[in-house]
Amino acid sequence: MGTGGSRRRLLRATPFRRRRVVEKVTGIGGLFFRAKDPSALQGWYTEHLGVEPPPQTYEGPVWRQEAGPTVFAAFDESSEFFGSPGQRWSINFRVRHLDAMVAQLRRAGIDVEVVPEVYPNGRFAALADPEGNPVQLWEPLSA
Repeated sequence: MGTGGSRRRLLRATPFRRRRVVEKVTGIGGLFFRAKDPSALQGWYTEHLGVEPPPQTYEGPVWRQEAGPTVFAAFDESSEFFGSPGQRWSINFRVRHLDAMVAQLRRAGIDVEVVPEVYPNGRFAALADPEGNPVQLWEPLSA
């Protein structure tokens, strides 16, 4: 066959060799942030939102979230979404029953503002943790 046949095989194989396997992350493995009183703030998230603290050892159980949509979005530095200009992060938690969660938080004396508009992706409420960090609750629309 000579070099012509080898060259034909090489040309056919080239597009396959150029394909790269691209790895992607599979989800958020943690959210880490500074706090004035980390222990008290962790306790607040555990008591009011059910987010369990990290375990003391690697063998301990960790908080597991339910599978579902997650948005990871960077905002313009001048965005008013976060409230004060110095605020650099916000968290959005999915909830099954927004009204029940809001009622529970209000019974605990936490100020929660329910967004009156129902969006195509669901309903929202906004609050702040004890250190003033914005927290958003999201009840996705049922599929």
